[in-house]
Amino acid sequence: MVQKSPALAGRPRNDTMGCLDWFAALVCIIQYLGENSVHKVIIIGSGCAGLTAAIYAARADLNPLVLDGYEPGGQLALTTMVENFPGFPDGILGPELIENSRKQAQRFGTEFQSGAVTSVDMSRRPFTVVAGKETYETESLIIAAGASARMLGIESERHLLGHGVSTCATCDGFFFRGKDIIVVGGGDTAMEEATFLTKFAKKVTLIHRRNEFRATKIMLDRARANEKIEFLTPYVIEEVHDVNSKSVEKVRIRDTESNATSELETSGVFVAIGHDPNTKLFKGQLDMDENGYLTTHDGPKTNIEGVFAAGDVQDHHYRQAITAAGSGCMAAIEAERFLERHKG
Repeated sequence: MVQKSPALAGRPRNDTMGCLDWFAALVCIIQYLGENSVHKVIIIGSGCAGLTAAIYAARADLNPLVLDGYEPGGQLALTTMVENFPGFPDGILGPELIENSRKQAQRFGTEFQSGAVTSVDMSRRPFTVVAGKETYETESLIIAAGASARMLGIESERHLLGHGVSTCATCDGFFFRGKDIIVVGGGDTAMEEATFLTKFAKKVTLIHRRNEFRATKIMLDRARANEKIEFLTPYVIEEVHDVNSKSVEKVRIRDTESNATSELETSGVFVAIGHDPNTKLFKGQLDMDENGYLTTHDGPKTNIEGVFAAGDVQDHHYRQAITAAGSGCMAAIEAERFLERHKG
C-alpha cells in the first residue's frame, strides 16, 4: 500500500476551482480577441495613395491593415526613375520610393498582408473584407486599389516596361528629349500624350490600328496640326526590340489591311489606350462613373459612410504619384474623423 506524504495528504484538493479559474480566463481571452479582431481601418491597395493613407492612419494610432492587392506597389513599382516627386532633387527609382513609403508606414505600426481582395461587403458595419483565405472586419475602409494601364498584350512590351516602354507621358517624357518616339492609340488620351511629348521628342509617330479615330475633333485636329506628329495607320505593333539589351531600339509593325510587316526605329513606345480602374469588386455597392471610376464627394468620401476612395481608383484626370499621395492623406484624415464621431 502506497502511503501519501504528509505534505500531499494535508493539501486540500482544488480541482473544481482550478477549472473554473481556467475557464474564466479562457472566456476573457476570447472576448478580448473578439473585440480586437475588428480593425479600425483597412486600406485596400499599396501604391502611393494606399501607403500615404497608411502613414497618416498609423500616426493617428488607428493601427491600419494594408492589403497589398493584385499589383503591390501600384504603377510606381513598374517605373524606373521618378523626377517629379517633391523632395528628391536627383530623382528616385519608383520601386525605391514605394519601399521607403512602406517602411515609413511600418515604423508607425502599419500591418501589411499580401494577397488580392476577392470580396467586400459594405452593407453594414463593421465591413467585411475577404482576401485569399482570410476574412477581416473593419469599422472604416479606404479603397486605394488604383487603375491598371491597358497594354498591347505582347511579351516584349512587358519585359521593356520602364525601359523605354511607358504608359505615362507626364512621368517619362523628359527622358526622351531630342529622340524619335511612338505613341499607340486613337482616343483623346493618345492625342493628348502625343501633343505633350512633342515638347521633348524630335518626332512623335502616332500608330493606330484603324484609319478612323475615337478622339474628339478638337483633340485630333490639334494633334494633326502639330508638325512634330506623324500619323501611321492602320498599323499595330507586333514586337518591341530589344529585350536582351533592356532598351527600346525598334518595333515591328503590321499593316492591318495588307498584313505586310516592316520595322521602325524608335527610342521609346508610349502605350496610350486607356486605363481600367480596379473597381469590379465594388459594383452595386459604390457609385461609379460610366468608366468604372469611383465617384467621391467632399474629398475622398463615397456614397457609403465610412468608406473612402483615394488615388487612381477615383482619379482619371491627373493620375500622378503626388496627387495620389495627397488623396491618400485626405482619406486617412477623414477616416480618423469618422471613427472619432462613431466612437463607442
